[in-house]
Amino acid sequence: MLQVDLERFKGVFVALNACYDNRGEVSAGSVKKLCRFYEEKGIKGLYLCGSTGEGILQTVEERKKTVEAAAQAVGSRMTLITHVGAASTKDSIELAVHAEKSGAHALSAVPCIYYRLPEQSIERHLRSIIDSTDLPFIVYNIPQLTGYDLSVELLKRLLGTKKVIGVKNTTLSVFQTQQFKKVGGDDFIVFNGPDEEYLAGRSMGAEAGIGSTYSIMPELYLKLEDCIVNEKIREAAAWQVRINEIIEEMREFPSMYGIAKEILKLRGIDTGPPRLPLEAPAKSESGKIEKIYKRVMEYVEISYQE
Repeated sequence: MLQVDLERFKGVFVALNACYDNRGEVSAGSVKKLCRFYEEKGIKGLYLCGSTGEGILQTVEERKKTVEAAAQAVGSRMTLITHVGAASTKDSIELAVHAEKSGAHALSAVPCIYYRLPEQSIERHLRSIIDSTDLPFIVYNIPQLTGYDLSVELLKRLLGTKKVIGVKNTTLSVFQTQQFKKVGGDDFIVFNGPDEEYLAGRSMGAEAGIGSTYSIMPELYLKLEDCIVNEKIREAAAWQVRINEIIEEMREFPSMYGIAKEILKLRGIDTGPPRLPLEAPAKSESGKIEKIYKRVMEYVEISYQE
C-alpha cells in the first residue's frame, strides 16, 4: 500500500460546484472564495471537477484552472481530491499530471463516459491514469451515469497497484459499500456517495462522504458526522432526516446543481448558473428557492445551539 496519511481522507468532503463569471467562463476568483467558505466552516476537504463541478462539461484547460485556483486558495490546509475522468484516457492523464503539479492530494476518476466498455478496457483506462502520477487514487463508482458498476473482482486487481486507497461509491446499496470495505481492509477509505444515505453508509463501513448537497449546508453534514463519531445515533438519524427534507425539496427542480447554485448565491457566493444542458431554476421559482434557503439556515442555527 502506498504510504499515505489516511486520516486526512476521513470525514466530510464537499463536491465543489463549478464557478463561472457573467460570461460563462470559469472564475478563479469565485473558486477561491467558495473554497475558503468551506475552510471557514471546518470542512475537511474538497472534491474538484466531478459531477457537481461539471468537469464533464468543461474543457481540459477549464478544469486545470479550477484545480489551480483551489490549490492557491487553501493549499495543504484542506485535502484536495481531483476528479480527472474524461472521454479519453489521454485527457485524463493530462489532467492527472497537472493536478499533481498543482498540489492535489489524490486523484479520482469515473471508469468511462458514453461508451459502454468491457471491463478489461475500463481496467486499462484506470490503470493508465493511476500509473501517470505518484498520487493516491480513488475509484469513482457511479453506475447510473457511466453504465458500469464496479465489480469486487476489478477492485481487488486495482488494489494490487498499491496506489488505490479508496472508492467513492455513489450507489444506493450500502451492502456494496460494506463489500468494498471488506475487500479493501483497514487501510482503505470508502467514501459514501448518496447524500440521503450518509448515516447508512457510515454505519456500514464508509469513513467519509463526498456529496453535492453538502455545498449548501456544510454545517448540517458536519453536525451529522459529529453525532456519528460520538455514537449519538438517534441524534444522527434526526439530522439525516432534516437533511433529507431539504434534498426532497431540491429534487423538484430540473437540476440539483442549478438549485444549489441559487442557494449558494443567497448564502453570499455567486457561482453563476450551471452550464447547459444543466438548467438553472426559472425565475418564477424564486419563492420556492427562498423557502429552501430559510429551512437550511433554520437548521444551521439549530446545529449551533445543540
